Parts: sequence; C-alpha cells; structure tokens
Amino acid sequence: MKSLAMNEGNETGMNQKIIRKLCVSAMLVALTVILSPFYIPIGASKCFPVQHLVNVLSAVLLGPWWGVAIAFGASVIRNAMGTGTLLAFPGSMVGALCSGLMFHYTKKYIPTYLSEVIGGGVLGGLMAYPVAAMLLGRQSAFYAYVIPFLTSEAGGVIIAACFIGVLKRTKALDYMRQILQ
Repeated sequence: MKSLAMNEGNETGMNQKIIRKLCVSAMLVALTVILSPFYIPIGASKCFPVQHLVNVLSAVLLGPWWGVAIAFGASVIRNAMGTGTLLAFPGSMVGALCSGLMFHYTKKYIPTYLSEVIGGGVLGGLMAYPVAAMLLGRQSAFYAYVIPFLTSEAGGVIIAACFIGVLKRTKALDYMRQILQ
C-alpha cells in the first residue's frame, strides 16, 4: 500500500512537470506568434530573429524535442495567419533541434548559441532550397537561403545570449530550470 502511494506521488509530480513544460511551451509559441509581425525581409525570405531567441530559450529551459515542437507550432500558426512562409519550418526546427541537443549534451551556452546559428542558418538554409523550389516554385541559387537565414539566426542568438546572460546573473535561469526539470 505504501509503495502504491509513493507511485501516485511520483506520477503526480511527473504530471506537474509536464504541465509546467506545456505551459512554458505555449507561452513561447505565443511570444513567437505575437512578435511575428517583426521580421526583416532579406531576399526571398522573411527573417524572424524572435524565433531563434525562442529556440535558444527552449533549448536551455526545456530540451531539444520541446524546442522542435515549439518551432513547429509557431511555424504552423504563423503560416495560418499569413505572417510566415513555408521556409519557417526548416530554419526554425533544425535550429531548435541542433541547439537543444547541444545544450542537452554539453550544458554550455556558447556551443548552444553556435549550434543554433549553424543548425538554423546553414543546415536550415540548405534545407529551405528544396522547400522553396518544390512548394513555392522559386528557382534560385542553392545557397540563396543560407545568407538570409544566417542573418536572422545571428540577430536572434545575440538577443538570446544577452537575455540569458541577464537571467544567469540574477539567478532566475537556475530557478526556472529547477522548476522545469
């Protein structure tokens, strides 16, 4: 009987952690969507630095799979609202996965920032070409999306690094990570 009560306690604690992570994820998706009118047009793409800020925050606070889900959810909503393009999917999701995996395995911030830039900027930019060619009918140079994606990534990551730096100095980041883990 005692072990059954302990299992129920663990299950309740686990449910609370998942609910907290879902709530934070929903808030990050909402932040991304609300700030989606703020973008930088570069070439054929709309660059959303807020998405990359959210990718890094989700990597540090929640982990890689939550980050991918947040990027996917924000991209779906932005596309449905007409404030995003189909190019949002490869750039945001690959960046979220790369930065999330990097932070998960290293717990270091600089490599996490760099993996967001490389993952979303280079790999996401390269993956955007087939999406643009097949779905949007754009026939452009293979690397046409790498430079715009890198620009967007760099802006978002710089904002994220400053924001995370403030959170670290005030010990708020440790508190948030403790609540969510």
